[in-house]
Amino acid sequence: MRWRKGRERLVRAAHENGANIILIQELFEGYYFCQAQREDFFKRAKPYKGHPTILRMQKLAKELGVVIPVSFFEEANNAHYNSIVIVDADGADLGLYRKSHIPDGPGTQEGIIILLCFLSSLLTACSSLPQVIKKSSTSIPVTLASSHAVGKQVFQTKFAKIGVAICWDQWFPEAARAMVLQGAEILFYPTAIGSEPQDQGLDSRDHWKRVMQGHAGANLVPLVASNRIGKEIIETEHGKSEITFYGNSFIAGPTGEIVATAYDKEEAVLVAKFDLDQIKLKRHSWGIFRDRRPELYKVLLTLDGSNVPS
Repeated sequence: MRWRKGRERLVRAAHENGANIILIQELFEGYYFCQAQREDFFKRAKPYKGHPTILRMQKLAKELGVVIPVSFFEEANNAHYNSIVIVDADGADLGLYRKSHIPDGPGTQEGIIILLCFLSSLLTACSSLPQVIKKSSTSIPVTLASSHAVGKQVFQTKFAKIGVAICWDQWFPEAARAMVLQGAEILFYPTAIGSEPQDQGLDSRDHWKRVMQGHAGANLVPLVASNRIGKEIIETEHGKSEITFYGNSFIAGPTGEIVATAYDKEEAVLVAKFDLDQIKLKRHSWGIFRDRRPELYKVLLTLDGSNVPS
């Protein structure tokens, strides 16, 4: 409850700053529990329909007239997913996406905790909060806040057609391109990333930013990433595990330029405005979609580059 109230406070602050689409961090209902393989963590999962956090965010979205992607730990019968529901400005549920790229390493053991025939993942909170957009001549600031089907990733909201992926998904350019091919005008990535428990000296924040800046520039769309802040210590089967989340939530413009960024130790609400109609014209004039050669990319349908479909 404390975590959720904190996110509500930031959503209201973002709205007061003019945000129309507000992205909260990945799995914001509590701490990032997937540092450890503990069966008691499954108690955190709840079914999609009737989920109390989703219902609360639907009321909040309708009250404020804003769009809110809501990240949550989903239980679907005997399967578990790191999922996100897109709530439109009238409170309507536009649909569900389940995280499709699942990390499994020190501090991010999502592949173990959220396992099913088509794996899916976990939970996040406490952090900095971004925003974006200007549609046509109307200002639209936006905030960052499985069965075998992943669910759709592109949603037509009141203010823009948005593409939504989750944390580890952000490292895969194919996923970003697929969303823009389906008409996404802005990409949103709720995130939980920080230090590595096995190597506290490893800092990936700049790499993390550059990869997503590349998605924005390669597809000529704005991009929003919202990360958490603070240190979280989890008791694991091997002792304590610690991650310091490095915040740095940011908004990138359509050429990959950083237009707004937060710091690593304090909450923040970031705001940027984009003329989506003008960006669309630029995207078309550059020809990056016109000149694609899909027939040459069949190798992307393989895991190792061999047995390419004819």
